[in-house]
Amino acid sequence: MTDKKQKILNKWATEKKAVKATQVAFDVGEKIQYVIRKEALDRSINPSDRIRQILGLNVSRKPKRLRLSISLSDEDMAFLAKAYKLDSQDPVEVKRRAAEKLIEHVRQADEE
Repeated sequence: MTDKKQKILNKWATEKKAVKATQVAFDVGEKIQYVIRKEALDRSINPSDRIRQILGLNVSRKPKRLRLSISLSDEDMAFLAKAYKLDSQDPVEVKRRAAEKLIEHVRQADEE
């Protein structure tokens, strides 16, 4: 078996494990969520990893990209595309422009 095929098989084995995982949401109140999210930010980790630390669970040592995310409906995408004078069928460019706006927002906040 080639190295490439073995890597693919290993990746699928990892994916299979992920599929078996159970998503758990905690309804703990605004203050608790705020504190945990702030602790995660202060440690440059995501909130899920901070929760795992607090609960004494293993945390992947693999560095992860910290990213912000939102869900956009078709209407949201159309609104943003129109605001940026773009084609709503170009979600990559809409995403790029939205990211630029977020970056500019932070730069302006830093200047205040």
